[in-house]
Amino acid sequence: MQSRQSVDLSAYPDLIVIMLGFRVSSLRGLASLIGIGKELRSVRENPPEGLLAHEQCLFALNHFGIRQYWRDLESLESFTRSAPHSHWWRDFAKLGRGAGFWHESYARSGAMEALYANMPGAMGFATFAPPLAPDGPFLTARQRLTLGRA
Repeated sequence: MQSRQSVDLSAYPDLIVIMLGFRVSSLRGLASLIGIGKELRSVRENPPEGLLAHEQCLFALNHFGIRQYWRDLESLESFTRSAPHSHWWRDFAKLGRGAGFWHESYARSGAMEALYANMPGAMGFATFAPPLAPDGPFLTARQRLTLGRA
């Protein structure tokens, strides 16, 4: 017998869903991915304040992904600005050769934004939307979410 179910999201008016991906293109990139594996387990086992769910997936043999559900943008930002996340991004910026990273954020309000770093080709929003440099008024996810609705 088939089962159908829906959900009541009324308790989460500021819900943010974020998809993250890490694409390995060399052994150095594989080492980077392995390096953050322990930290990712820690996030899953000890969720930071505001993280409602954390799911991992495999897009391809060399493309690992995560989907996270956050109570609100403030909770997500608090996590991204603190360790271990702030260290991951700093280290990726320094050692990112051999790996690509991306994220796409979707707000319940309808706002969406994305960032793609060192990806070998277009994916997600980048397959149809014109590129935009993530600097100036588009430097942070919050700014991209806000300005993208204008």
